[in-house]
Parts: sequence; C-alpha cells; structure tokens
Amino acid sequence: MNLDEFKKEFVRQELGIGDNFPEVFSFIDFGNVNYWFDDDRQTHDHIALAEEERLCIDIEKLDQFLSIFSKTVRFYYGHDSANTKSLGFIRVARDIFGKHAVSTKPIQKVRHHLLSPEELTSNTRTLFHDDMGDYVFLPKCNFDVEISVDAIKLLDNYDTFCLLSSDADFVHLLRYLKSKKKKIILIKGGPVVHDLKDIADLVVNAQDIKKHISLIKQKPGI
Repeated sequence: MNLDEFKKEFVRQELGIGDNFPEVFSFIDFGNVNYWFDDDRQTHDHIALAEEERLCIDIEKLDQFLSIFSKTVRFYYGHDSANTKSLGFIRVARDIFGKHAVSTKPIQKVRHHLLSPEELTSNTRTLFHDDMGDYVFLPKCNFDVEISVDAIKLLDNYDTFCLLSSDADFVHLLRYLKSKKKKIILIKGGPVVHDLKDIADLVVNAQDIKKHISLIKQKPGI
C-alpha cells in the first residue's frame, strides 16, 4: 500500500466507511452545502479566523474528498445568468466534477421582508422598500426533485446513496431508497430533522470533515 492509498484508507476508517458501504454514489446539494461554515470563526485545528477572513467550501477539495469512497460524484447548484461570476463558477464545477455530473438551472429571487430589528442590523444585502416595509431578494433554487429523479434513475448502479444536505425534503427519497435495500450515508451541516438522521445508516457532521473540504478566503469588500 503506497502513501496515497494509506491516507485514503485512514480517512475511510476515520469516517466509518468501510466494506460495509459498497458502491457509493454521492449527490451534492451545493445550495445547502455552500453555507455549512458561514458562522464558523475558527479552522478545523481551532485557529481563530481574522475579522476579514471567512471559511468556505473548496469544491476541488470536496471532489477529492468524496472520491476517496465514492464511485461517482454528482453536483447540483443554481446559476444567475446575469452574473458572470456565477456562470464562471458553474464552468469551474464542470471542469472539476465533469460536464455531465453537474446539474444547474436559473436561480429564482424571492422577496423577503425584514420584520425584526435583528434582521435589519445583520443584513448585508441591498435593501428595497414597499408598503410592507424593507425587504431583500433571497436566491432560491431547490434541487430535491432533480436529485430524487437521478437517484431513482441510477438505482441499479449503486449500493450506497451518499447525500450532502440537511434538507428535510429528502426524507421521502431516503425512505424509498431504504425500501430498495440501499445503504444511506448522510453528510450534514448544522441541525437536521430526526426523520432524516434516523433513516441514515451513517451520519457525518460537516465539522468532522472541515479539514478535508474547506479553505480560508477574504470576506467580500475587504
């Protein structure tokens, strides 16, 4: 066993993903994953971030990490056709995961009124105003349907379904996959409904893999 294989075996043992989880397909709900470390103020090794720094997901490192135990990795994320950075990010994602492994669609912008002083104080988005008060536009682009359809279409190609999300909308999909004798790995960040955790054969907290998938960036405007 060479050094690279030893490192991969160590990570699999650390996570508890051994031969008991054969033929893994991983599905990344990146609209959920992208915010996992937004509130973190320190790195995985407990080094405090500077005021102008933030912890982000590195999608190249994410792909490398998932490839340690996954046969296939699929990536789902919305794009803003009016934003060149958004389109550029999708191009990078296709380069990393493969053109046919990346699913995207236009982001919808939903009006959200700021009803509390706390929301107004912490808001960093452009403010608008109507008869109901101040509001912002929040991006919204769910992929629960696309991920569910792909998971069912590919049912005969994997034994273990690995989902990167904390979205309760996936409860019905996971129940269906369990009825088809599939193993379930749930990689989640933050709180998650009990129904989602209870169905999974293995639950991995994002904090426990932070060292594998994150990087430090400057905050916007700094």
